[in-house]
Amino acid sequence: MIMFLGGLALLVIGANLLVRGSSRLALSFGISPLVVGLTIVAFGTSAPEMAVSVGAVLDGKTDIAIGNVVGSNILNVLFILGLSALIAPLVVNIQLVRQEVPIMLGASLLLLALGLDGRVSFLDGGFLFMLLVGYTVFLVVQSRRETQASRDAYADEIQPADAGAWDSRLPVQLLLIGAGLAALVLGSDYLVQAAVGFAKAMGVSDLVIGLTIVAAGTSMPEVATSITAALKGERDIAVGNVVGSNTFNILGCVGLSGLVSGGLGLPLAPSLLAFDIWVMLAVALACLPVFLTGREIARWEGALFLGYYGAYVAYLILAAQQHDALPAFSGIMLGFVVPLTVVTLVVVLVRRPAAPDTRGP
Repeated sequence: MIMFLGGLALLVIGANLLVRGSSRLALSFGISPLVVGLTIVAFGTSAPEMAVSVGAVLDGKTDIAIGNVVGSNILNVLFILGLSALIAPLVVNIQLVRQEVPIMLGASLLLLALGLDGRVSFLDGGFLFMLLVGYTVFLVVQSRRETQASRDAYADEIQPADAGAWDSRLPVQLLLIGAGLAALVLGSDYLVQAAVGFAKAMGVSDLVIGLTIVAAGTSMPEVATSITAALKGERDIAVGNVVGSNTFNILGCVGLSGLVSGGLGLPLAPSLLAFDIWVMLAVALACLPVFLTGREIARWEGALFLGYYGAYVAYLILAAQQHDALPAFSGIMLGFVVPLTVVTLVVVLVRRPAAPDTRGP
């Protein structure tokens, strides 16, 4: 437990140092706050997932690498958005509905398609990572057409260091980046070792630990960012952080993990292909009707998300232990709860048309 908590602390500290150093360095070279917000800060919150997944592959624990990504994406939507919506109904920007959620859906479908042969190969990883590079370039180019109001919103969130400030000098910024990367590497190693210990002690697989404990641990930056944004009223940031992080997790974390795996690739457990990736895809797909109903996530929808995350974790635990209650639990979820939810969302979507767009393209 001490190693797990220590690793988690190093991941959070490392991500913060990396984001601070990188954003200050980028702003020092004249890169706009908007571009920094769309790329460095958004990707920085996913740095723990990448560090843990790559570290797990290098340690030969590929189930943890893939389980961490899939579990984090499920947790990001169901738990983080659910909890944030309970704090305050979350406004959804029209760009998320038109662009970012479809991109997240496309990335999820692509991971499923690439994994149908039972592994993510070296070439698959390279393809995913190149898509991440292309997506980043697209965001930078798109940001040049953003309105001044959008730029000012990011400028309020990301300020360059004041002249004479301790982090205004190049050597300090480089030191922050180096220290952040070192903390991420060390923290990921501690977290993977602790996760393997948990799996052995609890008698469950590396995959289940990756889908639950490790996924929750590496998602702490997203949890903190989205909940803080919701409390401060920056509700677009709360939602955008989750959607952008999910896209980065698939393209960046799985892509880089596939590249470092060499010619062997990343084998995908049969249970992952049969259940968990489909849950991740269903969760991503569920965002569209929820986001379209007036373009906000209401409190009751947030509670629904949290309930489903609790049910998902309960299913994983029951399945890992082959508990006698598993068939009854699965029957209730598939035969009653899921259909009722689908019908409810469809009725709400039909009876409550999307709010008019007053924020421009």
